[in-house]
Amino acid sequence: MHPKHTLVLATMLCAGSSTVIAQEAETIDSVRQKQQMLQPIEVRGLRATQDAPFAKTELSRKDIEKQNLGQDIPYLLQYTPSAVSTSDAGAGVGYTGLRVRGTDGQRINVTLNGIPVNDGESQGVFFVNTPDLASSTGSIQLQRGVGSSTNGGAAFGATMSISNLLQFEKAGAEISEGYGSFNTWRHTLRAGTGLLKNGLQFDVRLSKISSDGYMQRSASDLKSLQFIAGWQANKNTHVRFMMMTGQEKTGQAWNGVPQDSLLTNRTFNGLGLKSDGYYYNDQTDNYQQDYYQGFVDHKFGKYLTGHLGLFLTRGHGYYQEYRMGDAYADYGLPDFISGTDTITTTDLTRQLWLDNYFYGSVFSLIYEKDKTQLTLGGGWNQYDGNHYGFVKWAEFNIPVDYRWYNLTSQKNDLNVYLKAQHKITEKLIVYGDAQYRRVGYNINGFRKNPTVMPSVDYNFFNPKAGLTYFIENSFRKRQKLYGSVAIANKEPNRDDFEASVTNLPKPEKLTDIEIGYEMNTKKWSAAANVYAMSYKNQLVLTGQINDVGAYARTNVGNSYRRGIELQAGVVPFDWMRAFANATFSENKIDNFTEYQDDYDNATGEQIVINHAKTDIAFSPNVIAAGGLTFTPFTNMAEGNSLEFDLLGKHVGKQYLDNTSNEDRKISAYTLCDVRIRYTVQIRPFREVAASLALNNIFNKMYESNGYTFSYKYGGVVTTENYYFPQAGFNWLAGLTLKW
Repeated sequence: MHPKHTLVLATMLCAGSSTVIAQEAETIDSVRQKQQMLQPIEVRGLRATQDAPFAKTELSRKDIEKQNLGQDIPYLLQYTPSAVSTSDAGAGVGYTGLRVRGTDGQRINVTLNGIPVNDGESQGVFFVNTPDLASSTGSIQLQRGVGSSTNGGAAFGATMSISNLLQFEKAGAEISEGYGSFNTWRHTLRAGTGLLKNGLQFDVRLSKISSDGYMQRSASDLKSLQFIAGWQANKNTHVRFMMMTGQEKTGQAWNGVPQDSLLTNRTFNGLGLKSDGYYYNDQTDNYQQDYYQGFVDHKFGKYLTGHLGLFLTRGHGYYQEYRMGDAYADYGLPDFISGTDTITTTDLTRQLWLDNYFYGSVFSLIYEKDKTQLTLGGGWNQYDGNHYGFVKWAEFNIPVDYRWYNLTSQKNDLNVYLKAQHKITEKLIVYGDAQYRRVGYNINGFRKNPTVMPSVDYNFFNPKAGLTYFIENSFRKRQKLYGSVAIANKEPNRDDFEASVTNLPKPEKLTDIEIGYEMNTKKWSAAANVYAMSYKNQLVLTGQINDVGAYARTNVGNSYRRGIELQAGVVPFDWMRAFANATFSENKIDNFTEYQDDYDNATGEQIVINHAKTDIAFSPNVIAAGGLTFTPFTNMAEGNSLEFDLLGKHVGKQYLDNTSNEDRKISAYTLCDVRIRYTVQIRPFREVAASLALNNIFNKMYESNGYTFSYKYGGVVTTENYYFPQAGFNWLAGLTLKW
C-alpha cells in the first residue's frame, strides 16, 4: 500500500467527530422525519429536505453544544466531509475561515435564520463579527455543491444555513465559563422566560471571548449580546424579533509568516513595525455588526404555511495601521517643502473605515399535501456601503483626521425560487428547483482608483433537478440512491471590478452533477457521493497587473472539481461508536496563464508563462476525518454521562497558486485531538457539564493557509511564500451550569 494511502487510512481509523457519529450511525427514517418537522419555519424553505438529492450534513443543538468551547463556527465544522478550517491567529479565535471541496468563503452562501450573511461587496463571511454565535445556535445544515436555492449571494460550492433563534422551552438560565491556551477566556450567560401564559417569550445571551492568540500581536477581544422576543398569538400565528450585536477588536495577523521564518520564529508578525524598530501598539481591526430580524409565521390551513422576514444588518468599523514612508501623492497631497528640502514621504498612522447598511425582506410559502411539497420563496435586499479613511497622525505636515477619500457603493439583489418535490411512487421521488436572481451593482470609485466607477446589472437563472430512489425504506433500514444536476451563476466581487478596469470581469458559472448512495440502520451507516463541478469563467489570481497597477483575478475558460466523498459510521458496542469520512478529488484548470513581474524590463512588461491542466489553488486531493467515541459507564443514572472522543483530520498537499509548482505549496498534515465531556444532574442545577479539549496532541507544526508571489530581478526569478502557522498542542476547558 502507498505510504500516503496508509496515512489517510490511519487518520480515518484513529480519529474523528463524535457529533457526526451520533448523527450518522443512529439515523433511521422515523428520527429523520421528526427532525425535519422540528426545523424552524425560517429555514425550512431554504434547507434541503431529508429526501432531496443533495449532499449535506446536519448538526443538531446537541452536536454543537458538545464541541462549543468558544472557537468559531468553521472549527465546529472541521470534521464534516470535504471541510478545511483555518485561523489567522492560529487557534480558532479571531479571524477564521472555512473551505469546502476547496471552495473559499467568498463562494459559500451563508444564511442566519434565512437572512443573507455574506458581505455585499467582498462576498465573504466574517464569523469574528458574531462572537459565540454557536451558543445560541439550534442547528446548522451544510450542503456541499450548489445545493438547493437559497437567499442572498450565489451558492457556488457550498451552502450553510444557521438557525440561531434558540429559546428556552421552560424558564431557565445557564452559565458557561472556559479557559485555555494562549490565555483564552470564554464567558457566556443565557437566560429565558419560557413560554408565558400570554404567549410571550423572552431570551437573552451575553458573551465575551478573549485570547492572546498563537501568533504575535494577534489578540482578540470579542463581545456579543443577543435578545429574542417571541409571541405565540394563536395556534396559527407566531411573531418573533431578534436583535444581536457583535463587537470585535483583534490584532492584525493577516500578512502571515515568511517561509524562512517558519523554522526560526513560527509566530512572527511583521505588521506594525515602526521606523524606530519597535512595534505600533494599536495595529488593530475594530468592527461592530448589529443584526435586527423580525419574523411572522402563519399557518393558512391544513396544507399551507407562510413566512415573512424583515431585516437590517448594520456594520461599521475600521482597521488602524502604522505606515512607513507613504508618499504624499497617495493621499492627494503635494510634497512637503521644509526650507530647501522637498520631503516626498512620511510615516503615519491611518484608519480605513467601512460603514454599511444591509436591509431587505425574505418570504416563503410552503404547501405540503400527501406526496407533494411546493415551496415558493425569495427575497429582496439592498447594500449601501461607504468607504472612507482618516490620517490620525503623520510625522510631517498632514493634519489630524485628514480624510483623503470618501466613496459609496450600492448593490441590489432580487431572488425568487420555486421548489417542488413529489413522491411518484413509494420508492421514487422527483425534485425540481428554479431560481431567478437579479443583481445590480454600482461602485462610485475605489481608494486607489477613485475615478473607476463600474456599474453592472446581471440576470441569472439557476435551475436544479434530481431524483431519489429508495431501495429500502423501513424502520430498520433505509437505503437510497439519488442524483441531481444544478446550475449556479455568480457575480464578481468588488476587488474584481477594481482589478479589471479596461474589460469588466465576466460572471462565473458552475454546473454541478451529484450522484450518491446512502444506507442507514440502527447500528451502522454508509454513504458515497460522486460529484463533478464544471466551471466556466472562474475568476482566479494569475499575477497579472492591470492598467491601474492592481493584481487582477482573471476569468479562465474551463476548470473543474471532481471527486468522491465516502462516509461510514458504526456502533459495534453500546459503549463505543466509530465514524470516518474521506474525500478524494481532482481539481484542475484546463489552461492557465501565469504572469510574473520583471524588474529587469524597463518597459514594465511582465513575464508570461502558459500552463495546462494545473491544480486549483487551496484544493487538496485528499481530505479525511474519522474517530472513536467511548462511553465507558453505560449504567450511569439517567442524565449523567462520560464521553471520550478521539478525533483526527488529514488534509493533503495544497498549492498556493494555480501553477502546480512544488515550491509554492502547503504541505499535507495530519492532526489528532481528544475531547472529554462529563455531564451530571445534581441539585440545585438541572445539569452540570464539564468539557476538556486537547487539540493537536502530537504537537504537529503545520500551516493551513498562505499566499505566494514571484518576480525577476538581476536575472534571477525569486519566489516568496507566506504562511499562516497553526498552534501546536493546545487545550481548552469549559464548565456549564444549567438551571
